[in-house]
Amino acid sequence: MIDSKIPEGSLETKWDNYKATAKLVNPANRTKLNIIVVGTGLAGSSCAASLAEQGYNIKSFCFQDSSRRAHSVAAQGGVNAAKNYKNDGDSVFRMFYDTIKGGDFRSREANVYRLAECSAKLIDHAVAQGVPFAREYGGYLNNRSFGGVQVSRTFYARGQTGQQLLLGAYQALLRQATAGKVALHTRHEMVELVLIDGKAKGIIARNLETGALERHEADAVVLATGGYGKVYYLSTLAMGCNGSAIWRAHKKGAYMAGVSWIQFHPTCLPQRGESQSKLTLMSESLRNDGRIWVPLKAGDQRNPNSIPEEERDYYLERRYPAFGNLAPRDISSRAAKERIDAGFGVGSMKNAVYLDFSKAIDFQGIEKIKSKYGNLFSMYEKINGIDAYKEPMLISPAAHFTMGGLWVDYEPMTTIPGLFALGEANFSDHGANRLGANSLLQACVDGYFIAPYTIPNYLSGELKTPKINTDHPAFAEAEKSAQEQINMFLNCKGKYSVDYFHKKIGKLLYEKCGLSRSKEKLQEAIDSLQLLKKSFENDLLITGDEKLNSELEKAGRVADYIELAELMCHDALQREESCGAHFREEFQTTEGEAVRNDTDFCYVSAWEWKGEGQLPELHKEPLVFDSVELAVRSYK
Repeated sequence: MIDSKIPEGSLETKWDNYKATAKLVNPANRTKLNIIVVGTGLAGSSCAASLAEQGYNIKSFCFQDSSRRAHSVAAQGGVNAAKNYKNDGDSVFRMFYDTIKGGDFRSREANVYRLAECSAKLIDHAVAQGVPFAREYGGYLNNRSFGGVQVSRTFYARGQTGQQLLLGAYQALLRQATAGKVALHTRHEMVELVLIDGKAKGIIARNLETGALERHEADAVVLATGGYGKVYYLSTLAMGCNGSAIWRAHKKGAYMAGVSWIQFHPTCLPQRGESQSKLTLMSESLRNDGRIWVPLKAGDQRNPNSIPEEERDYYLERRYPAFGNLAPRDISSRAAKERIDAGFGVGSMKNAVYLDFSKAIDFQGIEKIKSKYGNLFSMYEKINGIDAYKEPMLISPAAHFTMGGLWVDYEPMTTIPGLFALGEANFSDHGANRLGANSLLQACVDGYFIAPYTIPNYLSGELKTPKINTDHPAFAEAEKSAQEQINMFLNCKGKYSVDYFHKKIGKLLYEKCGLSRSKEKLQEAIDSLQLLKKSFENDLLITGDEKLNSELEKAGRVADYIELAELMCHDALQREESCGAHFREEFQTTEGEAVRNDTDFCYVSAWEWKGEGQLPELHKEPLVFDSVELAVRSYK
C-alpha cells in the first residue's frame, strides 16, 4: 500500500492540523540547507521565492533563456477562488464539490478541499504583488464563470491572467536572486535525478549553450516542470514543453499516476495543415458569451452568417441545458468531436465548430465584449484574418492539460523521499478532468502556501544527515548514464529526424488514446509504440555535435515520450470504465455518456517502472469519499 499521509480530523480541519503539527527548521539552520527547484513557471517560481525568503538556499533551473518565459504565461482565462464576491451561492465547500465532481470523483477529498480552502488568500496575495485583475466600475474585483460551475469565481486579467500572475511570481523570484538566496540557472535542462541512500540528493543538468553536463547537490529536489501534453505533438503547449524531468524521476523509482487522464481543450484553433507544429489556445472564458454550434445540415458550405437560426444546432445547449456552453472541458470536447466525426464539421478541413458572439454583441454592445476579450479577438484575427466581431470563430478540441503526473502524497512528495512535485507535474488535485481556471490556482497554491510548510517538515529530519557533495559515486553514475544516452543519439546514423518520430507518436496517440479509447485500439497502440521505439533507436539521425544542439535536446525528450506514451496506453487499457477525460468506447450509455465503475475502479492508478522491456507494475491508492456522495456526473 502507498501512504497518502492524509492528516487526521474533519475535512475542514485537516490542513490546519497538518500545519499545527508540522516540524520546523529554525532560521539559523535554514541557511545550511540547499533545495533544487526545477522549473520556473508559477509553481516553481513561487516555491523558490517563498522558500528563499524563509532563508533556504535555492538553485533554480529552467531550459528557457529567462525564467519569465515559462509556459504559465500561456494560460489566459483566469484563476478560481471561492470568495463569493457575486453573492451567488459560492463557498469553499461548493468549490470543493465542483472540483471533485468535475474530476469525475477520481481525486482525493483532502487535497481538493485544501485547494479550495487556500484559493481565497491567493487572490489577496496576487493583488498585493500588483497583479492587475479586472475590476468593476466601483473598484471591486470582477469575476466570470468557467466550465463545470454555475457561479462566478474566476478572477482574470483580460486574456492574460497566466502572464500577469507569472510576472508577480517572477518579481518575487528575482528579489530573492538579487538578495543572493536564489541561484538562477537558465538554459539548463535536468537530464538525471541523483539518489543517495534512496533519497533525492541532486540532479545532473545539461548546459544547453555549451553541452556540458553539470552536477548539482541538494537536501531536497522539487520538480515543477509542467505537463506532458506535447506528447501528442499537436497541442496547445509550446514546442519546448516536455515530460522528461518527471519521466527520468519515474525511472529512478517515483510512481506515475493517472497517466492516461489527458484533457483536450474544446476552445482551440483547428489544425490548418500538415506543416503545423502546435495549435493555438483560445481561452475558455470565451464560452461565457460565445455560443457553440454547427449547421443542422451535414456538409453545409454556406458562410455562417447566412445560415439562419432554425438551421443551426447549438448542440451543447441541446444536450446539457443546465450548463449549456459552460459544460466541462472533457464533455464539450467529446461533443465537438462527435459532431465533426458525424460530418457536421466546418472550416477548410471540416475539423471545427463555430463559436458565435453575435447575440452577446447585440445584447452587451461591442465595447463591452472588447473590454473582456479584446486581446483574444485580436490574436484570432492575426492568425486567421477573420474579424470575430463580425463572423463566428472556428474552434476545435486540442490536447492541452495532463491530469496525470508523478504520484504524490498530501505533502506533495513522491514515492522517492526528498523529491517533491508541484503543479501540473503531479497528479493530485484534478482527478480525471480539470475544471478551467484551476490550473493556475493549483500551481500558485502548491508553491506559495503548501510547499513552504511541507518541505521544511521533511528537511527537519535531514539536519543530522551527513552532507554530501558532487564527488559522491552516485553523481558520477548518473552523469555517465546521461552521457551514454547523448553518445547513443550522436552515433545513430539513421535517416529520420526527431520530429518525424514525434509526429508518429502524436498521431498514434490521438487516434488510439485520445478523446476516446477502446481495448482493441489501445493494444494496437502499445504494439506500434514498441516497434516505433526500435525504429527510433536505429533510424534516428542527429546532425551537429553535443554542444549547442536543439535536435539533441529534442531527441532526449522524444525518447522519453515513446516510453511515456506506452505507459499511457497501459493505464487506459487497465481502467475498464469511462471517467472524465478517459472515455472507453465499451463503457458508455445509449446517449453516448460516460459509464463510471465505482465498484472496481474507485482508486488512483500508480505505476512503478520495472525496467527496460518490462511491464509496469500497478499500485492502487483507494479513494475514500466521506464528505460527498458518489453520483453519476450529469450536467443536464
